[in-house]
Amino acid sequence: MEQGASADLRARLAAGEEGAIEECYTLLGPMVLGYLRRFVPRDDAEDVLQRVFYEVWKNRDRYDPARSLEAWVLGIARKRAIDQLRRRHATIVPIEELRDIAGDDGRELAERYARASEVRGALERLSAEQREVLTLAYFGDLTQTEIADRLGVPLGTVKARAFRGLRRLADILGTAG
Repeated sequence: MEQGASADLRARLAAGEEGAIEECYTLLGPMVLGYLRRFVPRDDAEDVLQRVFYEVWKNRDRYDPARSLEAWVLGIARKRAIDQLRRRHATIVPIEELRDIAGDDGRELAERYARASEVRGALERLSAEQREVLTLAYFGDLTQTEIADRLGVPLGTVKARAFRGLRRLADILGTAG
């Protein structure tokens, strides 16, 4: 969002002008949805997104247009994501359903944990730069462009680190080819 349009939108939203929330949703919705998907299950992210923008509109009188609109909206998104996780955390799953997932004797689950431990160990053997890029990509759910922006390095550097890191991981884990 360019600076002039941003200042105009901030002022219009704070004033409660008609159409401001729609423009805010159009401009910030994809960013907020991506942010939410890092914290809440994908199925819930769109519901939380709707709650976020409802709250943005409802509390627009608390917003200071001199401050960052993006930061204010992401702050609300963070709070709503935490609320969603707290609600889901209380869900009780019958043990019978878990048996089907893990297998009758738990071997599948144990194998998954063992493999995850191997991957963590292999990640530790990578250079810090490669590990950082792969962690942001696979666990942070960021694109290579977002990683380059976050780390302040050229996109080509991120691509090279990811490629070399994945190749090294495959060698370490014995799954090359």
